[in-house]
Amino acid sequence: MSAEEQAVLQENPAKTAQVALKVFFNIMDAWQVKGKDQIILLGKPAESTFYNWKKGKVSSLSADTLERISYVMGIYKALGILFPTREQADAWPLKPNKAFNNQTALEFMLKGSMIHLSDIRRYLDAQRG
Repeated sequence: MSAEEQAVLQENPAKTAQVALKVFFNIMDAWQVKGKDQIILLGKPAESTFYNWKKGKVSSLSADTLERISYVMGIYKALGILFPTREQADAWPLKPNKAFNNQTALEFMLKGSMIHLSDIRRYLDAQRG
């Protein structure tokens, strides 16, 4: 994340966090991702923190969590570009893929490292050309 992007996010960290989490949870609903898996994608916050976030109770998010959400948003957007319908795009993360050793993209992302989110994003960007 550039210094300029960080500065914008720091202007109103509570609002940034609320909007980022709202988008994240909407994507998770579309992809039918379970709560325990959402926790992994967010970088393993405490369960109590996670449930507070789901209720909209958040004052700020770490740079790590914001970056993870950014990757998820980028993946969601790329899928929307690659597939003709939102239904097909939202089904893709749950389908086995040879590029990920026949795991689903979601299974690959759930290995928990930021690099796995980045790899999915790069893969999709490459598919877009």
